[in-house]
Amino acid sequence: MHTMKALLTGGPETAMGSGIVEVQNLAETVKIAFAAGYEHFRHHGEVRHVDGQEMPVFAWCGRTRIAE
Repeated sequence: MHTMKALLTGGPETAMGSGIVEVQNLAETVKIAFAAGYEHFRHHGEVRHVDGQEMPVFAWCGRTRIAE
């Protein structure tokens, strides 16, 4: 399966690490596990150049808690 690098913006900075993740589909929501929950990021069409590479931007859109 083909993956591409994407840039995460918004949300808690400590959850994002470098802020760059691998994604397979621009239509999917990216979920990052963080502090007993998940931070959610979605792509809305924005693209940025990072280190000479064009990357889709996934903006923070919410948080859910992990069910116990």
